[in-house]
Amino acid sequence: MSTYPQTLAKPQQIRSALSAYRVLAIVAGFALFVLILEMVMKYAFHQTNLLTQYWSPIHGLIYFAYAVSVANLGLKAAWGPVRIVKNLLAGFVPVVPWIAERRNTAETEALLSRAYVAGEHEQV
Repeated sequence: MSTYPQTLAKPQQIRSALSAYRVLAIVAGFALFVLILEMVMKYAFHQTNLLTQYWSPIHGLIYFAYAVSVANLGLKAAWGPVRIVKNLLAGFVPVVPWIAERRNTAETEALLSRAYVAGEHEQV
């Protein structure tokens, strides 16, 4: 009997979603630090420059891409809705996207290893 749930996407689809998620989690973490810097410059020091004028919408797009990657991986790896929401909220706290990325990567790699052992891998 397989330990790999049948409701999951194919391993290659999960691996692809994991790759996109990993990149976007790292980028979103850095973007959050830049947003904090931008907010300090704008509201504490009353500076106006390219960063303070344009970073907020750029950060919003980066976070949206991160949220899509979380949902994509979560649905393909059969995460529950609570875990998906927790990962979405991780993008609001500095450093937490990186911690969540490491944990999710380890758990997803373990899931893919079980799929490989169960013989449910795809031929490339």
